[in-house]
Amino acid sequence: MYPPPRSTHRGLVRRCRAAAVRLLALALTAAAALLFAAPGPAQAATTRQISVPTAPMGWASWNSFASKIDYNVIKQQVDAFVAAGLPAAGYKYINIDEGWWQGTRDSAGNITVDTSEWPGGMSAIADYIHSKGLKAGIYTDAGKDGCGYYFPTGRPAAPNTGSEGHYDQDMLQFSKWGFDFVKVDWCGGDAEGLDAATTYQSISDAVTKATATTGRPLTLSICNWGKQNPWNWAPGQAPMWRTSTDIIYYGNKPSMTNLLSNFDQTLHPTAQHTGYYNDPDMLMVGMDGFTAAQNRTHMNLWAISGAPLLAGNDLSTMTSETAGILKNPEVIAVDQDPRGLQGVKVAEDTTGLQVYGKVLAGSGNRAVTLLNRTSSAQNITVRWSDLGLTNASATVRDLWARANVGSYGTSYTTSVPAGGSVMLTVTGGTEASSSTYTGTSGFSGVVAGSTGVKVVDVSYTNNTSTARTGTLKVNGQGATTISFPPTGSSPGTVSVEVGLSKGSANSLTFSGAPTLDSITVRPLPGANGAQVVGKQSGRCLDIYNNTITNGTQAELWDCNGGQNQAWTYTSRKELVVYGNKCLDAYNLGTTNGTKVVIWDCNGQNNQKWTVNSDGTITNVNAGLCLDAYNAATANGTSMVLWSCGTGDNQKWTLN
Repeated sequence: MYPPPRSTHRGLVRRCRAAAVRLLALALTAAAALLFAAPGPAQAATTRQISVPTAPMGWASWNSFASKIDYNVIKQQVDAFVAAGLPAAGYKYINIDEGWWQGTRDSAGNITVDTSEWPGGMSAIADYIHSKGLKAGIYTDAGKDGCGYYFPTGRPAAPNTGSEGHYDQDMLQFSKWGFDFVKVDWCGGDAEGLDAATTYQSISDAVTKATATTGRPLTLSICNWGKQNPWNWAPGQAPMWRTSTDIIYYGNKPSMTNLLSNFDQTLHPTAQHTGYYNDPDMLMVGMDGFTAAQNRTHMNLWAISGAPLLAGNDLSTMTSETAGILKNPEVIAVDQDPRGLQGVKVAEDTTGLQVYGKVLAGSGNRAVTLLNRTSSAQNITVRWSDLGLTNASATVRDLWARANVGSYGTSYTTSVPAGGSVMLTVTGGTEASSSTYTGTSGFSGVVAGSTGVKVVDVSYTNNTSTARTGTLKVNGQGATTISFPPTGSSPGTVSVEVGLSKGSANSLTFSGAPTLDSITVRPLPGANGAQVVGKQSGRCLDIYNNTITNGTQAELWDCNGGQNQAWTYTSRKELVVYGNKCLDAYNLGTTNGTKVVIWDCNGQNNQKWTVNSDGTITNVNAGLCLDAYNAATANGTSMVLWSCGTGDNQKWTLN
């Protein structure tokens, strides 16, 4: 349902198409006047955390059946879904993917289907799904011609299988048929060059209208494959958005390479909060080609990232072992944690030995995934200090052994198999010291000990019966939509992760939010980095618009502490951003003017840099200096390599 892979510089760029998700139809309140409040005296924000909507769980047809679906195929899967006990484990959606419709409409423009394949029409299969106590999902495309036209799989190419020009009509029809979920793919949108943010806003508006008309909430899943950086604009439009290409191409066997790539691309913690989720695509657990250990790693990584859990295996042939992996209640609980935050990488002391930590509901509670990307078993250590906890005793639990392994005071070390992972919780720990600021809509002078991702608890009161939405700007950067569920008459908190700059110049500005009481800023030291500040420009080394695409050229931009400006200088002489992208001299270039870009970290010398005492930063491979091109100082000035000199456009401070 997407363009096939094509060869590119040092790797494969995998295009994608489908996955599933849902929309919270939340009305955006009128913007409140912005009023900055000075930091108040330190005080405890309320600890009454308000649960936020969790990421969707269920099953989708694409990975196992592609377009070869009909009523009987879906009914068989529904029956197997129930028999396996998946609903009791929290799975509730049955999502019908590409192939149900061949692009036909009646004279009024309403979608029509082949009733020999779908007896009673689509409402009949939705009714059957509902009869089992489940929710029903359906699929369309944002463009005029959907994925089945561009990339036919199991059926002939079918034109007019998209909803462009019919957004209001189709969303209403889906809702009237009884569907609770709609995945909107991007094959037509991509081919037509549509603007993703405005296109999906129109679709989101159509979903809201349909819900208002029928009274049936319709969850929207944005599936534009991470193109045009949906993590910047999708929160508030839908509860989930795809961050990468397809995890598997129909007919292929599951691949750990694809799994890890999709996981790496989904880590956008500042976008995931209050019921909005990054989506790395459907699960391959239980599909032919994966071992039990690989299936468990799949679950571990999706759970630590808080991803939607949408199984894609053939449930009618599922083994009890696979069912047990999908239903592990402790791993699911991490994924579905009511605080709704995404895990982040907090350590990689040795290349390929990675520690991911997720802040859970309650005080002193963390989930941890230890991931070994190397070819031999290795010990990996998680330190409490990296997780934002003090060196006080905490209880460690192995979530697959389903047993506590003991209490530890500062860290825990265990052996992790080659290519495998271990999933833990660390509970009962003591939170590191935090800072609280009082105010009603704006907070200035917010202090951060280091540049990087912090957890912010927002104390507010929403005494209405429905969630309210507002927006948050951090250090004047692009706004993200925040949902504020009802609290009753007393305050409660929701949490977000934000990127702050080292020092006291940070600001958080809320607009349209309910009454705020305070914010509490909590450190997450393992996610700390440093801003690389130009001496001449006073601006920071930046990756434009939070882009993660390999080959994106670095530039100067006003310092703001965002995730795209937080660089970690490792013991391996790498400058790492986003946790997994290295500053790179493009194509091993060694001449003046070579572009300085980001690329997947690979250990090559063109990704190694020497930070010199005179303020210059030298590329190990080229022997040339990091340079603001042409001594320019404006936002957007490109980064290149150049012969080292004395100019201040080659002088940098890591702050």
